Amino acid sequence: MTRVGIIVLTWLAAVAAAVASIGVSPYWLFAAIPLALLALLGSWDLLQPRHSVLRNYPVLGHARYLMERIRPELQQYFIERNYDGRPFDRDVRSIVYERAKGTDAEEPFGTEQDVYQPGYEFLVPSMAPRAVPETPPRVRIGGPDCARPYDMALLNVSAMSFGSLSANAILALNGGAAAGGFAHDTGEGGLSEYHLRPGGDLVWEIGTGYFGCRTEKGDFDAAEFADKAAHDHVKCVSLKLSQGAKPGIGGVLPGAKVNAEIARVRDVQEGRTVVSPPYHRVFSTPRELVRFIARMRELSGGKPAGFKLCVGSRRQFLAVCKAMLEEGTAPDFIVVDGAEGGTGAAPLEFADHVGTPLTEGLLTVHNALVGAGLRDRVRIGASGKIATGTDLVKRMVQGADYGNAARAMMFAVGCIQAQRCHTNTCPTGVTTQDPRRARALDVGDKTPRVQRFQEATVAGALQIMASMGVTDPAELRPHMLHRRVDPCTERSYAELYEWLAPGQLLAEPPASWAADWQAADPDRFTV
Repeated sequence: MTRVGIIVLTWLAAVAAAVASIGVSPYWLFAAIPLALLALLGSWDLLQPRHSVLRNYPVLGHARYLMERIRPELQQYFIERNYDGRPFDRDVRSIVYERAKGTDAEEPFGTEQDVYQPGYEFLVPSMAPRAVPETPPRVRIGGPDCARPYDMALLNVSAMSFGSLSANAILALNGGAAAGGFAHDTGEGGLSEYHLRPGGDLVWEIGTGYFGCRTEKGDFDAAEFADKAAHDHVKCVSLKLSQGAKPGIGGVLPGAKVNAEIARVRDVQEGRTVVSPPYHRVFSTPRELVRFIARMRELSGGKPAGFKLCVGSRRQFLAVCKAMLEEGTAPDFIVVDGAEGGTGAAPLEFADHVGTPLTEGLLTVHNALVGAGLRDRVRIGASGKIATGTDLVKRMVQGADYGNAARAMMFAVGCIQAQRCHTNTCPTGVTTQDPRRARALDVGDKTPRVQRFQEATVAGALQIMASMGVTDPAELRPHMLHRRVDPCTERSYAELYEWLAPGQLLAEPPASWAADWQAADPDRFTV
């Protein structure tokens, strides 16, 4: 028993003895005990050294900590307007929930958005809209070096690892992918049975820890990688360079969370804290990166191979493009993760201030590949706050071929944006390894929700595109998306941003790109 417990029992015994000694009815004990507990709490507050508020305001000061604890819930449910919550506002969460449940996702009486607010964006409808395609288009992933190309859906499940997500959440996400015919990125936490059991298409992602294909010393294990990449459900393989919420930081999985199952999936020791370094051991230059992607493709038996990054230095990405040209090979796909993305926990400074937002990241990667004459062999995926059909169409206008969603998929399986993902206390069983909490997520109920959400969101994107006069994402152009820059002025993306012509960097780089292109070195990552 703790010291506090002993003190409480001592006080209660003293109160009971005092009541009995003066012959007062024992019913008064029910009133005396709460008063005694309050007195004990007040005494403790006066004597404890850690909290100044409690020393000055014993008992009453606890109201401050209580309000602080429930502030996020009060803010989300009673104070925020429908359209100004963060990271996702109530309107966005509602449309995901409604589509996942298969109910109407329509609102009457017009928009609540301030359409004259600087930053407001809108898509341009056509006077000659088209019929919505009956079958959603797919994106062929696989360049000239790829022997087994894969047709990617327009919206897929973004990278979320088993360990970060519960087994039930992984089962529901992959089951939804299997039912809907779209892909599920495993995240860097390894290839688990929960990814494989439902039968959905997988993009197997490996990070700096090489989980699931690592040696005892933490190096890349080519033989184990080749063995697992040969699985029929693995359609693509991906190397994670960085992620949106915390580019340049390795992950830490506390030893308390490394149970026998997670240890087996990740090829690590049970009960020991696992640290993912911020850098890769398999490459140190742009040229080595390009060669390693080609090696991944070869080890996987010719399946599409690519990498994911949160864009930083444009000069460094151009160096990778130069390495592609000189090596005569390129990744089959590149997933651009925006700085606004991220399902995992990250230092606030990184989440708020490090990394390129998705719009600029897509524009950088798309234009660099176009200017280097490589865009026709490399597909671009977009990841970062994609939750609606509008989001998907905007990202394709900005240069993406397809999109990946993480947090929206979490909403589809029951996430309520409690933002306790890293505490193991997720109230809906999505991001926890606590069996009691995880059981709240019913796989049979949530699996069709994932499928319905993806299907409805893609259908919404196709409906928007048809209203714009196009039926295929390849027909989308920068002039079709506009942004208000001040209350009286709006500009199209064709006017706001520079768009390179195919091969322009090789022929005559524009002045705004010339210095970076000249300084880009395929044999080193220059800052």
